[in-house]
This record gives sequence, structure tokens and C-alpha cells, in this order.
Amino acid sequence: MKQQIIDKIKEYDTIILHRHVRPDPDAYGSQGGLAEIIRATFPEKNVYTVGAEEQTLYFMRRLDQIEDSVYENALVIVCDTANQARICDQRFKLGKEVIKIDHHPNEDPYGDLLWVEEDAAACSQMIYELFKTSGGQLKINDEAARLLYAGIVSDTGRFLYPSTTIETMQCAGELMQYAFDRQELFNHLYEKDAHVLKLEGYILQHFVMDESGVAEVRLTKELLKQFGATQAETSLLVSILSGVKGIKAWVFFIEEEDQIRVRFRSKGPVINGLAMKHGGGGHALAAGASVYSWEEADQVLVDLKNLVAGQ
Repeated sequence: MKQQIIDKIKEYDTIILHRHVRPDPDAYGSQGGLAEIIRATFPEKNVYTVGAEEQTLYFMRRLDQIEDSVYENALVIVCDTANQARICDQRFKLGKEVIKIDHHPNEDPYGDLLWVEEDAAACSQMIYELFKTSGGQLKINDEAARLLYAGIVSDTGRFLYPSTTIETMQCAGELMQYAFDRQELFNHLYEKDAHVLKLEGYILQHFVMDESGVAEVRLTKELLKQFGATQAETSLLVSILSGVKGIKAWVFFIEEEDQIRVRFRSKGPVINGLAMKHGGGGHALAAGASVYSWEEADQVLVDLKNLVAGQ
């Protein structure tokens, strides 16, 4: 499959890369990292990275604005996106062919070519493996290495998550040999503004955990307005409960204008099935969904408690 993808990249003069909505560093890292690899290898090709920009990730990459006509006879590659509904910029359908590269459960096998590795710690790791196993067909540059390294570090929780493997560490170690400022990158990834730190303190003071080890956090629109925090900033805080002794699984309910984002995390119980039950999806220990009332949120919490009790 990797060779088939390389062959398709060679075949097309225009290549457009997409990723999922509400992007995280792995989405940007895999999308941008692959774009830089293609540009380094085939400087004559037209390569674009598209989608709604996330301000907190400007340090990783700024994206391209292109007309619909660019998609004519173009190859589209979608990175780090499990299902079509979550692809940012639905114009991906306008391309001549579509390739899916992802590490989430393959619940929506879209595309003309699919490369899905659920065991991969990050989609950025897959992109590096595409380069590494190409036998010299692909080239990598410092910027690609920076982006892929950021994606791997972020999606592994700085190598703390169980998804981290020996191969993950080898990839990261090899990427570190390229010329980019890791300290500057870490500063961008993990430094928080004061208002976000204050919200983090609020969460640590107000999370609720029952005797079974299930915890919840509810962040209403009014509360987020009080702290001046955006949805993207609150998403960065979902993992802060991982250090709570006795916790088994937890859920963040983040209220927006038209829905309530549901963010699941687990230290053992598999929770992506529960996310799918509520219209979402994700990994075994990190998943998400959306509900549209606090009554639905109450039911999600009940379901999570029942899930943990049964495992």
C-alpha cells in the first residue's frame, strides 16, 4: 500500500492535502509533514495544504487558500481523519482520486486507496515511515521533520501514552537528527496563557469523581466566557486528570453555541465504542462525540459509569 501511495504521488502534478476539523498537532504535523516531503522530492509539483486554520497552531503551519478549479485532475490525500464527515473542507470530493492515511479505527473506509494502521501512535509516525521505507524514492527536509516530530510528541502525550512503541521512539529519535529547534517547538506546544492556566486550576478544583474511578468536568459557555478560553484551548486540558490517583476514565463536557463537545479519556477501559454510540469515535483510550443537551450529557455519564463497572 505504501508503494501504491508513492506511485500515485509520482503520477499527479497537483496534490492537495486535507486533515480533520478542529485540528490538533498530529493533524497539522501529518498534513504539513507529507506536503514538505512531496515538495522536497518533487519541487515541480503543485502541493497545497488546506482547511480552516487554527490560530493556536500557526506556529506549525499556515494553510493555503485555493479555488475549486485547482481540484480538477488533482490527487487528494486526507491525513489523520477517520470518517468523511470530519474532513475539514468537504471539497476533497472534487479531486480525481482520494487517498486516506489514518491511525484511527477504520469505521468509514473512504477513498480510492486506504492506508490505516490503528496501532500507529500518530499519523505523523506513519508519514515518517512512508518516507523511511521508500528506499530513497522520497526525500525529507528539516521542516518536514519538525512537523512530524511535533505530531508524534503531541499524540503520544510526550511518549507517556500506551500507544507509544519502540518504533515510535525510533522515529522520534531519527527525526531529532534534523535541524530544528526542539525547545522552541516544546514552548509553542506546551506553554499556556495565564487565562488557560487559571481555567486548569478551576478544573482541578471542581472535577467530580465517584468511588468507581469515573470523573467528569462540565465547562459551560458562561464559564468559558468567564475565563476567556476558546474550545481549542479547553481541548488541551482534557488530559490533566490523568495524574489523579484512582481515576479509571473521565469525560469533559464542553458547551458551545449549538452543541456540547464530549471528550473521553481512559486509563484502561476501552471507550471508543461509547463515543461511537453517541455519534463520535476515536481511539481505545481517547475518543470524542457531541451531544445537544445537558440531559444527553447526563446519559453519557451514566453510560460511562456502566462501562467502567462492567470492565
